[in-house]
Amino acid sequence: MNLELSENHTMLRRTVRDFVDAEVVPGAASWDRDQRCPPRVLEGLGALGLLGVMDDDAQGGADMDAFALMLALEELAVGSGSLALMVAVHNAACAEHLRRAGDAAQKARWTRALAGGRALGAWALAERVAGLLPEAMQTRAQREGDGWRIDGRKAFVPLAASCDLAVVLAVTNTTEGAAGLTAFVVEKGMPGFGPDTRTDALGMRAAGTADLVFDGVRVPDALRLGPIGQGYTTGLEVLDLSRLALSAIAVGLGRAATTAAAKYALERRQFGRPIADFQAVQWMLADSATELDAARLLTWKGAAIRDRGAPCTLEASMAKVYASEAAMRACDRAIQVHGGYGYTREYPVERLWRDAKHCQLGEGPSEVQRAVVAQRVLAQFAP
Repeated sequence: MNLELSENHTMLRRTVRDFVDAEVVPGAASWDRDQRCPPRVLEGLGALGLLGVMDDDAQGGADMDAFALMLALEELAVGSGSLALMVAVHNAACAEHLRRAGDAAQKARWTRALAGGRALGAWALAERVAGLLPEAMQTRAQREGDGWRIDGRKAFVPLAASCDLAVVLAVTNTTEGAAGLTAFVVEKGMPGFGPDTRTDALGMRAAGTADLVFDGVRVPDALRLGPIGQGYTTGLEVLDLSRLALSAIAVGLGRAATTAAAKYALERRQFGRPIADFQAVQWMLADSATELDAARLLTWKGAAIRDRGAPCTLEASMAKVYASEAAMRACDRAIQVHGGYGYTREYPVERLWRDAKHCQLGEGPSEVQRAVVAQRVLAQFAP
């Protein structure tokens, strides 16, 4: 794998970094407190092509690859984990499902609006009791005339509070388990569809996370996304990219925390010299920098494999479990370097720690990722 960034990738990273410095960093703390990201920021991302990174230019997208999306998300997360999560869900979940399963008419209907930032897209799979387990899901889609009636509730959906459309996976056959799930696009304004109260989460508080409620929502068959019973199969492919996206976000959060810790260590003085002179502090920074670089390489590897058109399930799970835990360790060390100040909202490291925790839980917790990796390792040696 060539680790040298192309000219386009370098330009993209520089563009996002400049946008983050000017438009994101100054407001990120207040967005976290207010649990709201200003629409103008997302409009700015749309103007830069960052809401359609992987969509074709003919459909209004930037016509770039998954590798580019990872670069953009890392930079966005340095400024705001919430904003990065919103962009990840929009690009790597909602739009990705549409790219994989949508027909020409569906793509013509939504892709240009999504890529241009005129519509925001959510992706709804998890439920409060079932989690990601298809056999336990309760959201139902039943045939009704020439369409479908959807009833149920999806949990912990980023962008739910502000989305214009959502890809939802609902049970269309209660006896088929994973093969009984079908994907639909549900649009804002449909009777019976909307967000419930925002989730009062520990971190990623500006991402508009809420439950999505479906109360007798009537959806025409033209809004069915892909074949009946194929929703979960496509959903697993979407999860691969989403897990890589969370890995990139984790790296960005850990990087921001390590940068903050290094700057603080150079300024803070004890015993007549900067605490950066003390080996204990140096080793914490060294461990964080090393682990985050390894996490970035795992993420880039997964994205490169995905861009070749090959399955990246193993690599995505490896990247997510390692990057999310490396980010948590980096944020924890950053708080330690800051001492008591790190435990206050006077400095950003406590917010970075809270946001990084989401990366361990979203799109399947670390235990699920380890199970995926272990299954692949054991399969190599099974008789």
